[in-house]
Amino acid sequence: MTEHQKQTAFLRECLHYDDTAEGHKLAVSLTQLQRNEHCVQRAVCLMAILAALALTGLCYTVIFLTYDPRNVSQVTPPFISRALCALGLGSLICLVSFLGLGVAYRKQLDQRREECRRLAAKLMESRLGKPGTANWTGALVK
Repeated sequence: MTEHQKQTAFLRECLHYDDTAEGHKLAVSLTQLQRNEHCVQRAVCLMAILAALALTGLCYTVIFLTYDPRNVSQVTPPFISRALCALGLGSLICLVSFLGLGVAYRKQLDQRREECRRLAAKLMESRLGKPGTANWTGALVK
């Protein structure tokens, strides 16, 4: 579990103490954004794997396959090369798009986490009172 996930889990636990509609809405939004971000991360991994497989297949066709125009029955390497290039290019385009979407979700998640922090501080202040400041001796001064 990353530090980001630990902080989000802690903030979600803090939201359990808030019984307002705002707190419930924030918790639902936080959960949905985390799911979206996780889904995008899986899509990025899948596109990276597909791009790597396309590159591997393209390297294989360039190095090991020889094209023989007299043998029409075999699958022609130019077709395979075009298909692998299309797969690789499509994967890279999707990869860049998903990375951008992941950045957008991360920004939204950071904003929701900041809202959670403000709500948790407001909740603590309402239940515990205003915090005091400590002086040099460590005693609280109000």
